[in-house]
Amino acid sequence: MKKEEIEEYLQQLNNELASMDIKGELCLYGGAVMCLVYNARPSTKDVDAVFMPAAQIRQAVKQVAESNHLKDNWLNDAVKGFLTEHRKNVYLDLSHLKIYVPDPDYLLAMKTLSSRVDGTDREDILCLAKHLKIKKAEQVFSILEKYYPQQRIKPATQYFVEELFPS
Repeated sequence: MKKEEIEEYLQQLNNELASMDIKGELCLYGGAVMCLVYNARPSTKDVDAVFMPAAQIRQAVKQVAESNHLKDNWLNDAVKGFLTEHRKNVYLDLSHLKIYVPDPDYLLAMKTLSSRVDGTDREDILCLAKHLKIKKAEQVFSILEKYYPQQRIKPATQYFVEELFPS
């Protein structure tokens, strides 16, 4: 999904919620934020988010999927397993849907923790590091440990970060 498509689908999601007379909230994560907020990449395969009220938003997501020939999980909450307490900022405030995004340091921590060497995480991490003016692995680890206990940080993640930010 390209940035323009994500924006259109989120607007359609708002319209579906309006037709149901439901007010909803969602917080975006992952590739969608990299596309929408940081223009770091042209597209993402799906939209990672947490949302409420969950049942009604799932119903609206399904309607948007059917209308646009998308997979039912074009917007999904699989990211829940990576979430910890963090600050959220309003990205869009539509009539029936308020959309948030996390602070860039939190997104960096999430991207680093879940990093996949063969995916787009490398470029996303470098983009966020540039945005945050991070140049050293120690700075990345400091942010990671701000949000996640050290035992959740795998050795592979440590090696990955050290490779991205050599001393």
